[in-house]
Amino acid sequence: MCVVKKAVVALAGASGYIGQNLMKKLKDHSEIIALSRNGDDKEDSDQVTWRSCDLYSMADAEKGLDGAEIAVYLVHSMMPSAKLTQGSFEDMDVILADNFAQAAKKAGVKQIVYLSGIIPQDEQELSRHLKSRLEVEEILGAYGVPVTTIRAGLIVGPRGSSFPILKKLVKRLPFMVLPQWTKTKTQPIALPDVIGSLDQSIGEESLKGRSIDVGGPEVMTYEEMMEKVAGVMGKKPFMVNVPFLTIDLSKLWVRLVTSAPKEMVYPLIESLVHPMVASSENKVDEISDGETPFEEAAEWALREDEKQTKGKSNGPHLPAMQDDVRSVQRIPLPQGHSADWIGKYYVKWLEKVLNPWVKTTVDETHCCQIGVIFNKIPLLEFTYSAERSTKDRALYYISGGRLSNKEKNVRGRLEFRKIPGKNEAIVAIHDYMPSLPWFLYKYTQAKAHLMVMALFRRHLGKWGTHEPSFQVHE
Repeated sequence: MCVVKKAVVALAGASGYIGQNLMKKLKDHSEIIALSRNGDDKEDSDQVTWRSCDLYSMADAEKGLDGAEIAVYLVHSMMPSAKLTQGSFEDMDVILADNFAQAAKKAGVKQIVYLSGIIPQDEQELSRHLKSRLEVEEILGAYGVPVTTIRAGLIVGPRGSSFPILKKLVKRLPFMVLPQWTKTKTQPIALPDVIGSLDQSIGEESLKGRSIDVGGPEVMTYEEMMEKVAGVMGKKPFMVNVPFLTIDLSKLWVRLVTSAPKEMVYPLIESLVHPMVASSENKVDEISDGETPFEEAAEWALREDEKQTKGKSNGPHLPAMQDDVRSVQRIPLPQGHSADWIGKYYVKWLEKVLNPWVKTTVDETHCCQIGVIFNKIPLLEFTYSAERSTKDRALYYISGGRLSNKEKNVRGRLEFRKIPGKNEAIVAIHDYMPSLPWFLYKYTQAKAHLMVMALFRRHLGKWGTHEPSFQVHE
């Protein structure tokens, strides 16, 4: 008897809203490597092996994808990932996607399947959220692994982001003001239909390297969706059009009413000015067209939400928050130079711009120290990791200094990373544990770092109009 070998699918974001539902579907025909930041807390089963994986770490990404044949990417970084997070979600997403793509290449992954948003055609200026989704798609494919992108608009399900916000607006407001964006057309799709599209795309040769729009059977405005959700909930809110209510005011209004975090609300509301309708050019038979009508999907989502709410006790126990820091900034990368060069250049520039108070030293192994002139003990020490660095990524471990908590600073690191296809780089501090008391650190050292990075960005932006007084060799 011939036994068909199941494909090994790595699922990044397995503990999330989409991931949990997709995993149920994949169990029928795949061996699953479920990746989560807290994977060690999960129990394995016959079809599922959990692995702890922090995708901000290249090493973790490589371990997580080891042995995978197909990789599914369901990750975004809208919510903070450390006690203090400095930087935009767009720049965070660059690091996550770049680590995942490089690890997939190293593991010999044959396909990456990515869930994104519908990118409207003929739009000159995309919202930050959609621009980031498109940039992630490009980065995932930058290292040669074929990418299949499923692009969806509003997903109708009991959890997630957009539909629960819509539900809360209808539930909590007997009187609803309708800004101009509520007239924008969208094509909502039921969660089970999205899961089906993802499942059918996995391992499908003909879909490699393609971006596919998916949507439900109805195209409607956000106002029409609100009316239909209200009908399902047995409500009849009074609605009035207020065309002068701007996007910025809408963000504040929606956040106030729904109590959703601004990190999630703001990027989503900014995207509502764009029509999110599946394009016929990007459709694929049996993949693109969801069959569930909106009202039926909304009824199901509300029922499931009620079941899940009743099934909850006091909620999961959350571990105590560490006093850790993640700071990520995007900078220009001068033409012809590498990320490895920018790391060495930064240390020398820092001494020049803060002269005479700050002194830096760099040894023959590129390890460096940053200190002040009146104290022999350095403020920070960085150990260059030659084995983990390339010309496109320079990695330094934060190995000591007065400003580093030596006992807790196990994974602290500084990296300089080129963004694929662009003359831009990311400068990032990860898992840094400062020695200063938290309040003092937050309003002194953390602020000083942002000021220094702003100066460095400005300096590099003027590259070509000035000549530095020192040289740093590649």
